[in-house]
Amino acid sequence: MIDLPNLRPQVEDIARTAGHFLKTQQANFSQERVSLKSLNALVSDVDKNAEELLVAALSKLLPEAGFLTEEGTVGQNTSANYYWVIDPLDGTTNFVHGLPIFSVSIALMHREEPVLGVVYEVGMDECFSAIKGGGTTLNGDAVHTSTTTELKDSLLATGFPYYDFSGVAGFQKTLEYFYPRTRGIRRIGTAAVDLAYTACGRFEGYFEYSLSPWDVAAGILLVREAGGQVCDYQGGNAPIDSKSIIATNKGVFDDVLKVIQHNIGNG
Repeated sequence: MIDLPNLRPQVEDIARTAGHFLKTQQANFSQERVSLKSLNALVSDVDKNAEELLVAALSKLLPEAGFLTEEGTVGQNTSANYYWVIDPLDGTTNFVHGLPIFSVSIALMHREEPVLGVVYEVGMDECFSAIKGGGTTLNGDAVHTSTTTELKDSLLATGFPYYDFSGVAGFQKTLEYFYPRTRGIRRIGTAAVDLAYTACGRFEGYFEYSLSPWDVAAGILLVREAGGQVCDYQGGNAPIDSKSIIATNKGVFDDVLKVIQHNIGNG
């Protein structure tokens, strides 16, 4: 059995190392290093180099584990008993435009369940981590979801559609409902950080669709271990490949789920 409490600080250190690499690269970054994987899906040599750094370090830490990574710099293996899910740079668009909000996201999966998650937000030097049954921390201190119970007192987060516009109509209706009934909606450009901020109580909730496993694997564990609830738009248990996510504190979960399912539907 893997010693998760011992593994946790080592993975935090690896995430920080990758984050510091990203920060130094951003200081002298040029748009010529950017290419398109698909519509509005940016990638650069920095993403790939950071992923290679992470894969090398995590392979030494847990040689038997497989990998599922965004940039595919290593063979993908999710059939292993344990495997890492990595986003080396969540918030690439922010990064290439010089914005200071981007993150490194690392999750260790045991079969289909995240058991360790680390999100390192580079600009604020904030390292969020969680292990199954061991709570969520921010730079070593325990954090919890907020205790807010009313939408009117809530700050929500989302991600605007940028390549999959199939759900835009329902998404717009959802925003229109929340605008006058919450304290606002934020779109900061990195799903991993949205989930981390929900875990520590800065946001009461977060929702988005058309996501990938590496966007959410670590953050799902952060929210759950901080006392929050996570599901997909269908109300299911939100496996990392479910494509949609709702993550909130327990106080507003039912309200947020009801609004999203009414306006976006269960599809």
